[in-house]
Amino acid sequence: MKPRQNLRIILLCILLTGGMLLHFTGCSAEIQAADLMEGIKAGPVGERASDEAFLLASADFAAALFRNISASEQQANSLVSPLSAMLALAMTANGADTQTKAEMEKVLGGSLPIEELNEYLHTYVKNLPSEEKSRLEIANSIWFREDEGLLQVNSEFLQKNADYYNAAAYQSAFDSQTVKDINSWIEKNTDGMIDKIIEELDSSEMMYLINALVFDAEWETPYQKHDVVNGTFTRGDGTACDVQMMRSCETKYIRDENAVGFIKNYAGGKYGFAVLLPDEAVPLEEYVDALSGARLLSVFSNAESASVDAWLPKFSYEYSAALNDALAQMGMPSAFSSETADFAKLGSSSLGNLYIGKVIHKTFISVSELGTRAGAASAVSMEAESAPMYDYTVKLDRPFVYAIIDNATNLPIFLGTMQIPS
Repeated sequence: MKPRQNLRIILLCILLTGGMLLHFTGCSAEIQAADLMEGIKAGPVGERASDEAFLLASADFAAALFRNISASEQQANSLVSPLSAMLALAMTANGADTQTKAEMEKVLGGSLPIEELNEYLHTYVKNLPSEEKSRLEIANSIWFREDEGLLQVNSEFLQKNADYYNAAAYQSAFDSQTVKDINSWIEKNTDGMIDKIIEELDSSEMMYLINALVFDAEWETPYQKHDVVNGTFTRGDGTACDVQMMRSCETKYIRDENAVGFIKNYAGGKYGFAVLLPDEAVPLEEYVDALSGARLLSVFSNAESASVDAWLPKFSYEYSAALNDALAQMGMPSAFSSETADFAKLGSSSLGNLYIGKVIHKTFISVSELGTRAGAASAVSMEAESAPMYDYTVKLDRPFVYAIIDNATNLPIFLGTMQIPS
């Protein structure tokens, strides 16, 4: 028997978000892998509206993942999408059993059974708004090695992920053509913004689960040219750098005992860009380490109606991380062990045990004044500019926490730290 480490499951979470991303058009190659969903159609499923149990469990997962990732990024930028990670892991959890299943349920849903979490996530994602000027798109796919002697996949696992997550499933030889197929699928489902995530596949990889999430939105109140000025940003290590600051008057002020901030809405008002600037005496790492799901929900849901003199630096960066250690520390170590993982409901192999080899998270964000269409400036009144009166001032000229939130639930779809503007 070959070593058990030859049976790895790889999870890829690919996120893109932008204060108005630039799109590139192009043709992605047609996928040549066998479509395992050809005979499987998504069926009717139960639905569960977001309630306190789901919202708190989701916020707790978001905060815990953010804390663990940020702890390894001292004085560096970070960006995670808790929603994307949860969707990829929930798909995988449908194949888990015994202790592995129990650990994943506890980490993902606060011990909500995976059957209930499926219904919550299906309903939540279905109800997330996506409009022309405020677009959120989510796609899921599963890729299996083509060799029945190595891996036999349970049809019930495929059916559940088709029903609840609208997941595509493919079987391929895991050769150079598979690399092209996976990259082609990613390119298609990220509007061409990512055209390659995998360079090669090796014999240790048996399955890929991929979640691609794209958020692309214009500001509800666009910045004008005269709103952008030169400024200085002081990094966590005390050094300074030049930035372009975008100034606006916002109307949603947020705070807790150690930070102040604001929420700037995207077009349509369904999503918001929330920022939290820790007090000068509180290091960013210390502030992030104290964040909990309940605290995030409380801060975002208790926004005060007030005029805020808001200063936001333009920034963009890419971020990637392996989430294995973070997820194991959060309470699901069994899934990553070739000795203890139990994915019997996913399938079986003549070689031994299936386990998760990697959870790869790749993100990109661009926050700027771009995205305003020609002529939009005429609709903006700046009459009070000469003598503005503000209730609060929040100037983001040092490291801060930010989130893109669903305004209906206040759940963070993205969470990041901005310490080095670029």
